[in-house]
Amino acid sequence: MKYLVLIYGDDTWTGAAAELQAIGALTKFKDELAGSGELVSSEGLTFPSEGRVVQVRDELKVVTDGPFGEAKEQLAGFFLVDVADDERAQQVAGRVSAIVGDRVELRGTVLSAP
Repeated sequence: MKYLVLIYGDDTWTGAAAELQAIGALTKFKDELAGSGELVSSEGLTFPSEGRVVQVRDELKVVTDGPFGEAKEQLAGFFLVDVADDERAQQVAGRVSAIVGDRVELRGTVLSAP
């Protein structure tokens, strides 16, 4: 079953040693998941201010620049994994949470659900 592990963060990047260490650890974990065949995809995302909302209204495409929302934390990256069961998905999410030093969101996908 496929699960999405969502990583949140703020829109600051200082390049501090702790940030670089976390990225290195996430990359290493990504490689582990790829080696086990459980990794579908993993990416870090650009800052929300670089994003856009695309919507069709009255058959016309409307594109609005970011940033969006008043939340302090924004979606910063994700791991999409294909694992045997929910317990394994929670283990993966726990490892990601430990690496980033914050909570992550774990969600199953609908179309790949049994």
